[in-house]
Amino acid sequence: MRFLFYTHSLVSDWNHGNAHFLRGVMRELLRAGHEATALEPSDSWSRLNLLEDQGVGPIVGFRKHFPELRFEVYDADFDHEAAVNDTDVVILHEWTEPALVARLGRARRDGGRFTLAFHDTHHRAITAEAEIARLDLSHYDFVLAFGEALRQRYLRSGWGRHVYTWHEAADAALFHPMPEVEKTGDLVWIGNWGDDERSAEIASFLIEPARKLKLKTTVRGVRYPVAALAALRKAGIVYGGWLANAAVPRVFAECRATVHIPRRPYVEALPGIPTIRVFEALACGIPLISAPWTDAEGLFRPGKDFLFARDGEEMTRLLRKVLSDAAFAEEMVASGLETIRARHTCRHRVDELLDIVAAYRPGGAKRKPTILKEAAV
Repeated sequence: MRFLFYTHSLVSDWNHGNAHFLRGVMRELLRAGHEATALEPSDSWSRLNLLEDQGVGPIVGFRKHFPELRFEVYDADFDHEAAVNDTDVVILHEWTEPALVARLGRARRDGGRFTLAFHDTHHRAITAEAEIARLDLSHYDFVLAFGEALRQRYLRSGWGRHVYTWHEAADAALFHPMPEVEKTGDLVWIGNWGDDERSAEIASFLIEPARKLKLKTTVRGVRYPVAALAALRKAGIVYGGWLANAAVPRVFAECRATVHIPRRPYVEALPGIPTIRVFEALACGIPLISAPWTDAEGLFRPGKDFLFARDGEEMTRLLRKVLSDAAFAEEMVASGLETIRARHTCRHRVDELLDIVAAYRPGGAKRKPTILKEAAV
């Protein structure tokens, strides 16, 4: 089948973690014998910020690391109807402009033979409800929500006809252990500051433990305000700025532990949805300690695959244990890798996607998805 993904950006992962997942999904579709192309708008804020921050180097790097992935940049004159009518499955990301969301819905309504899906990987359905409510999904075949709590939100609001849970996952072709790499640091956190959604948590679960334990710590990410950078410096933490996702596995391999600090909207309103970094870190075989969130869907085995720290003091204690007890850390790594390889790679997600799509293709096998949850509005 021919798949077309409307993305915010495939090329840029500047403050745009969903690019990680879509790259892996597209690669797995290609390996399975399908075709996959991504479209992204010429005014994508992620790509524009990346170019302003880093220049054209990362664009060249993308082509080097992902040579098999096809993408096209569209502008106001792009013929979307011709693009979708020449494909089998079209999947739109939630950052797509509302007018285009409606336009492609009309193309599906007016005889389009393609299967049309909407993909939501953000918390705006809770925190900016009006933005999602204004999207016309009435002619979409189904919605993919990256967590059960988000799926339930769509169902309660009547957004879309059928809604499936489709979690993100690790691109195992990129994220894997690198035992040959020498450890040069104690702790690394790869995450963006964002919109003050976890500033207090970063202080208590990262900055203070690193300072108290005098750990050789590195932070990578973007959108850190002056005050945050000053706090990192005061704690002796090195700030390295933006990091291409393709370079993350080696950075994980160079350090002895990492932490997960979820954004507050997910913890409070969308339980059960970790960021993609949890999947990627465990796939790389680095011990992970997380600030609190509720694994409502049983994605992992907390206490075995990774550790939960209830507060900053417990984070300090657990970091000390992981960094001083090699056998304990190795057991965690093995458990996390086992879970990722058994359940949470992009290959698993492609199998799930194909299972869903089969029920909507003309003449396709009308089997009900057996892996994911689905409900009709």
